[in-house]
Amino acid sequence: MKVIGKIGECCQKKGCWMKVPISETEEMLVRFKDYGFFVPMDSEGKEIVMEGKVKKEIIPVAQLRHYAEDAGKSKEEIEKITEDEVKISFMATGVVIKG
Repeated sequence: MKVIGKIGECCQKKGCWMKVPISETEEMLVRFKDYGFFVPMDSEGKEIVMEGKVKKEIIPVAQLRHYAEDAGKSKEEIEKITEDEVKISFMATGVVIKG
């Protein structure tokens, strides 16, 4: 499926994931198939068109903490992550950043 959206947050270590808001209170975690490509780390706020597969999954605490660390969150913020989360995720096979 193709999805149009805006990058809300992305990995600040190498651009290997991003989050795309899907409502006022929920966001979709986007990863890239086989880590075959990344997005620039200064992509936050940019409009995108992406292609791939969407699914609902449980993301374990360890992975959530890893993403928080990649995003540059503080140690205190990372330690507050204590429960797995059910999230909508997207495995992108391609991403175009507009502009």
